[in-house]
Amino acid sequence: MTNPDELLKRHKAVIPEWISLYYEEPMELSRGEGFKVWDSEGNEYLDFFGGIVTTISGHNIPEIVEAVREQAGKILHSSTLYLIENQVKLAEKLIELSPISGDQKVFFVNSGSEANEAALLFATQHRRSSEILAMRGSYHGGSFGTMGITGQSTWRPTSRSALDVTYAMPPHHSYSSIYGGYAKGDPEFVRACAEDLRDLIRTATTGHVAALIAEPIQGVGGFIELPPEYIQGVKEVLDETGILYISDEVQTAFGRTGAHFWGIGESGVEPDMITMAKGLGNGLAIGAVMGRAEIIDSISGKLHLATFGGNHVSTAGALANLNYILDNDLQKNADEVGGYLKDRLVKMAKDSPVVGEIRGRGLMLALEMVGPNGEPNPPAAVRFMQACRERGVLVGKGGIGANAIRISPPLTITREAAEEAANAFEEALAEIGASAKVG
Repeated sequence: MTNPDELLKRHKAVIPEWISLYYEEPMELSRGEGFKVWDSEGNEYLDFFGGIVTTISGHNIPEIVEAVREQAGKILHSSTLYLIENQVKLAEKLIELSPISGDQKVFFVNSGSEANEAALLFATQHRRSSEILAMRGSYHGGSFGTMGITGQSTWRPTSRSALDVTYAMPPHHSYSSIYGGYAKGDPEFVRACAEDLRDLIRTATTGHVAALIAEPIQGVGGFIELPPEYIQGVKEVLDETGILYISDEVQTAFGRTGAHFWGIGESGVEPDMITMAKGLGNGLAIGAVMGRAEIIDSISGKLHLATFGGNHVSTAGALANLNYILDNDLQKNADEVGGYLKDRLVKMAKDSPVVGEIRGRGLMLALEMVGPNGEPNPPAAVRFMQACRERGVLVGKGGIGANAIRISPPLTITREAAEEAANAFEEALAEIGASAKVG
């Protein structure tokens, strides 16, 4: 097997320099089973990041592997110019689970970026408007169009966009110090931000906006939740002028947030479209847009197809994965184990000088690492990740200030494994806190 140092040299020679790698000494994950992974040197880890909130059912799940293997032995590809039974069955299953009422359609693509691109196409075509509302701190993908609606400068290498985008203010203190007069979670602050959307539409747009796109919990933004009351208030404003609501569920769908199958379920709001990817395929390349039929059919009359979208193998694997999530009630496990883990994080954060906030729901949790005055502390986040790796646990990183630790293990994670990881987190925080006091 290739030595990691040698593989890194080869990687640098042929892969773009802007492709990120974790750790000063990057690792290759060569094998996985359930919620555990092994690197190419044989070291074992608890996977508490799940390939960026993707490996939702776990690694090497027999039911999913067999579905992919069986389909690969029949036919790999035909394109959407031909009927694909697994594609139809998967669409039927998703609509059965949908929080949207009425007639619906599903369009399959290959990733979350493509799903959001497609949703934007449907919305702008249906509303005959190029104007889009997005959220500060949002992330919607790495394609040209989705970068244009992403509310983080770090993930926008270009300021150009094919759309006219206006950014709304979510009720979270991380975005601006001018809101420091409000306590965290202050209902008045939440209502004020929702009400501000009405004024934003009136003053900064033509008034005829196609759609608002929002993540129920901002993923790359550092697992920042949009409070249910905020989403409810926003939907009221949108309904006044018919603006569509796109719920970006690329990271929050399929029980990840615990109490609800879809992230937006916490608010009780019914969106017009939902975009999804990541957990849908448990690692297979697949994404989708699901929504009201008249919106998705709005490009009718124009010839269209998808060469790879909804292909035989990805839909077979995604259908097996979705059934595995449902048959094993992984949503309930996410709620119970996630609740235990969050309680542990909250307790250890009280004694830590480097944790400013614990966020998230279910098995989508975050620790915000801060400095002495509450400022973002990216070096502490990097040190925490390294300390966890040394203790056999892998976590992720994100946030506006690159200072949020992201925790998103497979929903199959056990209470015992969560306890083991929590102990590692506790030790890592103690190590970082001790060095902070010395510094």
